[in-house]
Amino acid sequence: MGEFVRVEVEDGIATIRLDRPKMNALNAQMQRELIEAAREVTQDERAAAVVIYGGERVFAAGADIKEMAPMSYAEMSAGHSRLLQDFAKALAGIPKPVIAAITGYALGGGLELALTADFRVAGEGAKVGQPEIQLGIIPGAGGTQRLTRLVGPSRAKDLIFSGRHVAAPEALAMGLVDRVVPDADVYTAAREWAATFVGGPAIALRAAKQAIDAGLEVDLDTGLEIERVQFAALFATEDQAAGMKSFMEEGPGKAKFTGR
Repeated sequence: MGEFVRVEVEDGIATIRLDRPKMNALNAQMQRELIEAAREVTQDERAAAVVIYGGERVFAAGADIKEMAPMSYAEMSAGHSRLLQDFAKALAGIPKPVIAAITGYALGGGLELALTADFRVAGEGAKVGQPEIQLGIIPGAGGTQRLTRLVGPSRAKDLIFSGRHVAAPEALAMGLVDRVVPDADVYTAAREWAATFVGGPAIALRAAKQAIDAGLEVDLDTGLEIERVQFAALFATEDQAAGMKSFMEEGPGKAKFTGR
């Protein structure tokens, strides 16, 4: 458990909870703690799914500008820019379903943190955006890449070039978030979604996530080969045998999986 990031596991769901008052500004220490949290939930066999949550008031308002402002090009190039990328890669690489529960603001590095998740649940009053351009910089924790892959280049350029804040209804319409719920219900809604994966075929879920994410980076033929290899490998699992046996004997949706 870190000073600003802690992991809680309950009922098969791990919560990566951000806690750096007042706005969960992502300083270097917090980024390192997020890397450790990603490793922890990856290795914890109790956790079938993960929720990333910043609390009732704010998800994360961005990177710590006071920390970055005095940095030189040499300092940023040699170290901190890599840390920005590394913490986001670690979270994106969690081989389990991950849901970001967004309250308040998810701006700059905060939105980039949310973009590492597979799904995003936002409160009705939430606002998201990539305002780095207003500081004379661009997103550095994956925003130019993950945002573009999610909403397309034109919408990504609109958000990144303008730096504007996007309210939850517009974010939902453009596919930047997946669900909008009352602000007070964000964490509950994210947990309810995460709960649908508890007791599921963990190895198949991991394979599906890896095939989709890796396939986004390659041509179609290579992506199909990634899928073929993952598909075939699942026939070495107990879950595949149990799932198909249950289907033949009881019909769909009744299999009990062990994650093996």
